Amino acid sequence: MAVLGPGGVGGLLAALLSRAGHRVICVAGETTAATLARTGISVHSAQFGDFTAQVEAVTELTEPVDLCLITCKQTALEAALRRVPPAAVDNGVIVPLLNGVEHPDLLCRRYRPELVAPAVIRVESTRTAPGVIEHGSPFTDIDLAGDAVSSQRLEATAAMLNAAGVHTNVQSDQTASLWRKMSFLAPMALLTTRHGLSIGELRSARRQELLELVEETTAISRIYAAGINADAVMRVYDDFPPESRSSMQRDVEAGRPLELDAIGGALLRAADRHAVEAPIISRLVTELTALTPPGTTIQPRRHS
Repeated sequence: MAVLGPGGVGGLLAALLSRAGHRVICVAGETTAATLARTGISVHSAQFGDFTAQVEAVTELTEPVDLCLITCKQTALEAALRRVPPAAVDNGVIVPLLNGVEHPDLLCRRYRPELVAPAVIRVESTRTAPGVIEHGSPFTDIDLAGDAVSSQRLEATAAMLNAAGVHTNVQSDQTASLWRKMSFLAPMALLTTRHGLSIGELRSARRQELLELVEETTAISRIYAAGINADAVMRVYDDFPPESRSSMQRDVEAGRPLELDAIGGALLRAADRHAVEAPIISRLVTELTALTPPGTTIQPRRHS
């Protein structure tokens, strides 16, 4: 199996799958690939313990695999995909674990739709250096879907991840699954980044703003996934460890491009398509655009 983008999420999954006995090929840039080939991946985790796993590492995939996890940032997706040609993937299942809701269309155009199984992951995991992963959350959960992928392949992929210690469920509707994550990811990402606060600080010092943003986001998300409501999302936030921060917040602190278009931009495009008012999201996207480092772009609001 292959992992494209062995950062906080990809590095953790690569190490867990390697520890479970799988041959893992990490696909990355030259410096990271050289480091991983030499030292492996070291994980520091309260959930899984501290361990080092050996992996193979290349800058471009050149052999068929049965599974390819795509775990790079949305901002680097198109460039990263050049490292995984369709011919190399062959008949392997493609599992993107990216933030946002629009990337499956791109992957289905590049690979065959019956191979693309979009997934969402709930985890706080950070690459502190090439091959060094700090896993901070007491959970690592994946919801796996794939409307065009056979149920047998989805179940086999889930079984592989579960055996490695990653709690994985198969979902019946990929669009609903992606939007369920968006409903709680977006408010946390936008507000923690805008105000530079942890989730604990945010839910106490700016709770009303958080609640209003959650209500706006869930109104959009319910168009695609019935049953989403603001109270349930707030309960998720209240259960988070108070020191938790979003990956977008860590990116702005490190001066990296933000996934602002994949999260805020996608919300605004969906709101426009369905004539839903989204003034708070619009304000936050505008404010964050002014604060973001080079490389962050927002696509036009109107999106077919």
